[in-house]
Amino acid sequence: MITQSVKMAVTSILSNKLRSLLTMLGIIIGVMSLVVLVSLVNGATGSITDSINALGNNLLNVSISDDHDRPLKLSELSSFTEDDLFESIAPAAASTATATSAYAEESARLTGTTAAYLDIQGLELESGRFLMKPDLDNHSNVAVINADLATEVLGRTDVVGENVKFNGKRFLIIGVLKEKNTSSNNASDSTLQAYIPYTSLIRLSEDVSLNVTSFCISAAGDDMDAAERQLENILLERFGQDEDAFSIFNQSSVAEAMDSVTGTLSLLLGGIAGISLLVGGIGIMNIMLVSVTERTREIGIRKAIGAGRGTIMLQFLIEALIISLFGCFLGIAFSWIVIETVNIIGSTDYSLSSGIVLLSIAFSVGIGVLFGLYPANRAAKKNPIEALRYN
Repeated sequence: MITQSVKMAVTSILSNKLRSLLTMLGIIIGVMSLVVLVSLVNGATGSITDSINALGNNLLNVSISDDHDRPLKLSELSSFTEDDLFESIAPAAASTATATSAYAEESARLTGTTAAYLDIQGLELESGRFLMKPDLDNHSNVAVINADLATEVLGRTDVVGENVKFNGKRFLIIGVLKEKNTSSNNASDSTLQAYIPYTSLIRLSEDVSLNVTSFCISAAGDDMDAAERQLENILLERFGQDEDAFSIFNQSSVAEAMDSVTGTLSLLLGGIAGISLLVGGIGIMNIMLVSVTERTREIGIRKAIGAGRGTIMLQFLIEALIISLFGCFLGIAFSWIVIETVNIIGSTDYSLSSGIVLLSIAFSVGIGVLFGLYPANRAAKKNPIEALRYN
């Protein structure tokens, strides 16, 4: 019986191709909206999350605004890592300088720090080495530069062993970072960055002293909240319980906030697409009501030869369901085309979200059943004698 009902439903749909296609249009647009928008959001979220994770989720950045006449000295930083909750610590003093070579002259951002900064910030070297303790102890004029600075100021990236001048002082390049290695501590409009010993930056810039006003510290475990609370307690004790004397930025909070924002955005876009599907469902119900009216005599004949209420209802319900599913599959196909076009034009790597595809199919089935139920019930309730008299 179900097979026969499916065949009759397909025959009815194909006999009115244009009307059926227009009926499916609402479902097609709704499914496309749902699949494309949510897949794009998921793809963008994955990319942003990877970038955030690359910076490290065990990172705490501290900025001191008022030391209450108890300045934090460079030599005191190592005492923080005596606590089991912390692993590594490094100062992060920032300044700007003019980077000069025989090739070009550009403005660059300098970060004065120590050897631990490389691992804390998750930076990766393309060539050479990072700063070491002797560089700090000897106030050495050495620098690790990023690929952008190497390209813009020296014309190429294989520059380890060459010299660059910062504000007229010569620095030996001991390392070059891989491309896109930009510390979150040094975000600015300029992507030209160099990392030099903290003690060397003190001599280069009047704004930097042995009093540390900014540092980054990595937690030893996964409990970032406990590490943040412990660090806060240490700083409160040092600065007279003044919460305004410093600020702590928890890197993991960025990932959590991003998950919350993108989750809300996906829900919002899914809701908008869901409204489109509901509108498509109303279109299906309207057309099915028209179909019931047009086929009144057919219903009367089927009832007259013994078709029961359930049989008539199942036939029209299956027809509504097939229209909805056809529209859904066409919407998924068009969604794939749209996403592949975006990938080609934008050189991106978005993909259809299998979960959203399954959700759209399930939602379309629900729409077909929900909005096909009333027309099917109306057809099943028709009186066979009155239906046979209908012209």
